[in-house]
Amino acid sequence: MASAPEKYDLVVVGGGKAGKSLAMLRAKKGDKVFMVERDKIGGTCINVACIPTKTLVSSARRLAEVRTAAAYGVDLPGADLASAGVDLEALRARKESVVGGMVEAHKKMFAAPGLDFVLGTAKFVGPKTVEATLADGSVRVVEGEKVLINTGTTPAIPLIEGLGDVDYWTSEDALRLTEIPDRLVILGGGVIGVEMASMMAAFGADVTLIEGGEHILAREDADVAEEMAANLAAQGVTVRTGERAVRVSSGDEGVLVHTTAGEVSGTRLLVALGRTPATKGLGLEAAGVELTERGFVKVDFRLETTAPGVYAAGDVAGTPQFTHASWNDFRVLRDLFAGKDASTEGRLIPWAVFATPELGRVGMSESEARAAGRDVRVAKVAAAAVPRAKTHGHVEGFYKVVVDAETEEILGAAIVAESASEVIAAVQTAMLGGLPWPKLRDAVIAHPTMAEGLNIVLDSLG
Repeated sequence: MASAPEKYDLVVVGGGKAGKSLAMLRAKKGDKVFMVERDKIGGTCINVACIPTKTLVSSARRLAEVRTAAAYGVDLPGADLASAGVDLEALRARKESVVGGMVEAHKKMFAAPGLDFVLGTAKFVGPKTVEATLADGSVRVVEGEKVLINTGTTPAIPLIEGLGDVDYWTSEDALRLTEIPDRLVILGGGVIGVEMASMMAAFGADVTLIEGGEHILAREDADVAEEMAANLAAQGVTVRTGERAVRVSSGDEGVLVHTTAGEVSGTRLLVALGRTPATKGLGLEAAGVELTERGFVKVDFRLETTAPGVYAAGDVAGTPQFTHASWNDFRVLRDLFAGKDASTEGRLIPWAVFATPELGRVGMSESEARAAGRDVRVAKVAAAAVPRAKTHGHVEGFYKVVVDAETEEILGAAIVAESASEVIAAVQTAMLGGLPWPKLRDAVIAHPTMAEGLNIVLDSLG
């Protein structure tokens, strides 16, 4: 006869940003918490996404600075700075040091009183009941008064003829940094593909980026996408849009991609065609948890699934696939579990693309605002008009702000520029505060900063 499940106040399946944050908080408040994570202590962001990627992006930008140092009056006698290259072992060691340090910090945090953390594979075996198979083969069955699913996503693998017969990379494989390919072919012009293209080109790879849509970064306005593509081209990336891969085969150099417009060869192939929810094998049907048509866990605005007392958060719940969005899911659950009212409805989530230069985005695009029937005005100026951009020596890009012509509401913004990921937070804050655009235009912003570009761009509206 099977033993009764171990009882917990909260069971967390998957230790992503929302899950681990909620588990630690509830344990600190006195709850008995069980958290099971398959293999990534700290979650996807720390191990195979945001942190390793941005660590490597920082190295790529430092390399670019060294190569162009002479233009800034910097000279190192006897050194050819323009020919500086990559020490692959040191590059990998720095990335692993940053990631490893954060993983170790999480191990210590997970050892806190009240939090029972295990590494293992989980599946539901009944309502609010989870079976966890640990690495040593032992099995624990736990039942939670509340359960949170936070298993995230995994790289999507498309059905392309021959793909399974070649040695291809996903973004997670690429971050292991076993080599800098001579010729890298990237399938997918979304955020991951664009960031990887920019980074690998800086490291010395000859990169070809293939995107099936009309332009890269499909959700962006055409002018934003075109500017990002132009900057990639300036880094040496070949951007091919309007074509998609139909077959992959082994070639003389390594891999041959057959597209709707021809053939592209490379020494390595990176598949960056999005991510898919990690629900396989979870046994959600046993818990009464339903999925959406796209395979994400179905939740309401309070992140509760179709099974009472079972919640889902982060990527697996269809939340925009950004760590900061998952962290906001945690805040919603934090308040709900504390008896307060909270919801994901209507929240304003910014995002950034960490190419060089960056793209910072918040709110509606121009095309989205027009499609919504808004009477819009568009402010747009070149980044070269911003004094700080001139001092940086990086004048690529532009500032673009979309406003309502009648109400003066700020509807959204797109900034392609140095430090755009930082500047966009000022626009988001203004939008959250309900500031009309003239208030932001007339704000006294420190000079010379990249944020000052907001004064400049909105001045163009009069």
